[in-house]
Amino acid sequence: MRNLLLLLLPLFLIQASLAQTATFQGVVLNKDQQPIANVNISLANDSSTGTASNATGFYQLQVPSNQSLEIRFTSINFKPVVIKDLRLKPGEIFEFNPVLDVNVEQFAEVVITNRNTREFRGITTIEPELLRRIPGAQPGIENILLSLPGVNNNNELSTQYAVRGGNYDENLIYINEIEVYRPFLIRSGQQEGLSVVNSDLVRSVDFSAGGFQAKYGDKLSSVLNIDYRRPTDFGAGIDASLLGASAFVEGTAFAKALTAIVGLRYRDNSLFINSRETQANAVPRFFDAQAYLTYQITPKFQLDFLGNIAVNSYDFEPEDRQTNFGTVQEPQAVVINYDGQEEDQYETYFGALKASYDVSEQLNLRFISSVYLTQEQEHYDILARYGLGRPNTDIGSDDLGEVDFVTGIGSELEHGRNDLDALIGTVEHRGTYVFDDGKKESDLLEWGVKVNVENIRDRVREYTVIDSAGFSVRPPFADLRNDEPYTPFSAPLVPFTSIRADNDVDIQRLQAFAQYSSRGYLGDHEIFWNLGARTHTWNVSGDGIESVTQTVFSPRGQFAIKPDWANTDMLFRLSTGIYHQPPFYRELRDENGAVVPDVKAQQSFHLVLGNDWSFSWNDRPFKLTSEAYYKNLSDVNTYTLENVRIRYRANNEATAYAYGADLRLNGEFIKGTESWISAGYLKTEENLNDRGFISRPTDQRLKFAMLFQDYVPNIPQVRMYLNLVYNTGLPGGSPNYADPYDFQFRLRDYRRADVGINYVFKDAQNDSRTFSKFDEVFIGVELYNMFDNQNSITNIWVRDIANSRQIAIPNFLTPRVLNFRLAMRF
Repeated sequence: MRNLLLLLLPLFLIQASLAQTATFQGVVLNKDQQPIANVNISLANDSSTGTASNATGFYQLQVPSNQSLEIRFTSINFKPVVIKDLRLKPGEIFEFNPVLDVNVEQFAEVVITNRNTREFRGITTIEPELLRRIPGAQPGIENILLSLPGVNNNNELSTQYAVRGGNYDENLIYINEIEVYRPFLIRSGQQEGLSVVNSDLVRSVDFSAGGFQAKYGDKLSSVLNIDYRRPTDFGAGIDASLLGASAFVEGTAFAKALTAIVGLRYRDNSLFINSRETQANAVPRFFDAQAYLTYQITPKFQLDFLGNIAVNSYDFEPEDRQTNFGTVQEPQAVVINYDGQEEDQYETYFGALKASYDVSEQLNLRFISSVYLTQEQEHYDILARYGLGRPNTDIGSDDLGEVDFVTGIGSELEHGRNDLDALIGTVEHRGTYVFDDGKKESDLLEWGVKVNVENIRDRVREYTVIDSAGFSVRPPFADLRNDEPYTPFSAPLVPFTSIRADNDVDIQRLQAFAQYSSRGYLGDHEIFWNLGARTHTWNVSGDGIESVTQTVFSPRGQFAIKPDWANTDMLFRLSTGIYHQPPFYRELRDENGAVVPDVKAQQSFHLVLGNDWSFSWNDRPFKLTSEAYYKNLSDVNTYTLENVRIRYRANNEATAYAYGADLRLNGEFIKGTESWISAGYLKTEENLNDRGFISRPTDQRLKFAMLFQDYVPNIPQVRMYLNLVYNTGLPGGSPNYADPYDFQFRLRDYRRADVGINYVFKDAQNDSRTFSKFDEVFIGVELYNMFDNQNSITNIWVRDIANSRQIAIPNFLTPRVLNFRLAMRF
């Protein structure tokens, strides 16, 4: 018994010691909501009790309980933060996330500030508050991304985006280190609904348009890295408009060991769809619920849960449409009457569990498991009867704009019964180790291993029947000339296009990466470098599919230097590497719906040169970011792009390239607000089977964008937000089964300006007795496409019997639309 007591005595002493202490922890942030490393945290009256924030800004300090505490946050580059009269209970875990201001020193006209690691890595950071304030037909992160150089999308109803010549499938999206996915069967922007990112939950936004590190994954174009926030107190908010509503609630429990934030969103795009030229009965409704929970089991062990449920329904019954086109001298119009309807349903369920364990101050281990399930149906039968003619141009006529005489007639029947179920399971381990010798900036080693299991069950039933002047048009096979209705054809009638397939596909993936980062000095010049590599092995098999296994290896590197120049604050970057995109399910499926298991990974060599110049003008901070890039692509899987639907040819028969330059100037154009101007040039072409280079579907040559914030000087509660985008026209596509080398014209330029005006009753800068219990209250009016530009995304092709030609009729996007909005937070 005595020996047993001697053995248990240390345990009792440890337990008693823990019972007399509490845990003070959190993440140290700058004003851009980015973590700050190497900030000293200490007790004011006990110099022996202290710690420092690590590379991710996280800190943890054991402090005495039941005592009045004064805790200091100090760093040579930031103004100190002091907490006074803090009293914690025994065993309590108290989270505090301080925001440190830059300690600015001025020498002549040069402002010296601390550069964070993101700038060295070529990552663009976006203030989360902008996601809620900047107007757009699809508000949220994608709306802001389209104002950045090199990011394009000529469809305001879509949340998809193309980066530097890539397509919509070439972008990685992470939320809290967990990769998220989009639905498979979406054909048009008006079916998409909500962004996968809930803006109400966001803490930080990082974006890289190319040359990104090995840890991010295997895609060819970009990375969007989102972190949801951990609340420190109770809060809630609601945002309502004519387009729908969103709400969130957040809070803590169990002495703040448990935190939770839940967001709900509902959207109805009828306001946009009913304003388009096609008269229709449309019911586009989208709903999702997201939750992010954390539980601090011990001071070193934490569990996170991320969940999402999204239900999108799209019912569409078109009635009629008239589109005027042509020139002033030769005006033309197409009048279309519709029968039939479309019923689409997309249901997505996603859940992820993440465990994080701090083995020591230097070593952190994370284990992630996730499940993604999507069930999608796309059912439609739509008969369109069209007539070509000339609209009445007599200004004094009562029939101005109406078609007086029809010169061509025809019809088209589209049928679809497409159903897809996809289940994706993931198990992943990530780790970081910080090398800190106390003499220089910390070096960082990161590694990870990831296993994916994907099962896709896909049923495709599509056909199109075309009738022109009473003759059924057969498909244009290579050995048969297609000249109906001019020459009768006596063979059995067949659809113009027909796709019929049943696929049950299993894909297993094994991915791994390792990378090493270092930040220090070369003489008096601050430098940063990163070297890493990825490997990706995947196997494709399934019912009636031959099993095929392939492996790729991707080395990558970055180098940045900030010269020690007395009067100029400059940063130079170089990023390079090999990037692969192992095929996802859509890339394995050819134009006829069949799965081709031996499709190779597309490969791209990236070279990115960048420069950041930070300066002060009129005592306001500005930064000019410029980047030049070059991509050389091989094993290219060519595709066609119709609205947002991508159909691959499931081949690797092309090579391609992309090069260009991007510029972005951001700063306080209006004192106290951040705005920016972006400009970019891009050229991307592909060479299919050595036939010569032609423009790729995403060859967006010129880009100009502006995101601008302003307020009325004498009435600061009135604020204006402008989101302006100009893109030159994309390649216009071609009729079905046509040779892309025969159709190399472009759509019209895309021009759009959205403006929002808010009146703020209460926020951090404006107090109000009436709304004293709220943190923020504002009402606003938003005018989308305020100049009423007619933008088009695709063409429909009709046959003119009078002159034996096919005519491209533009599908116009949304006109000017007015929206009203109310938002509250407390």
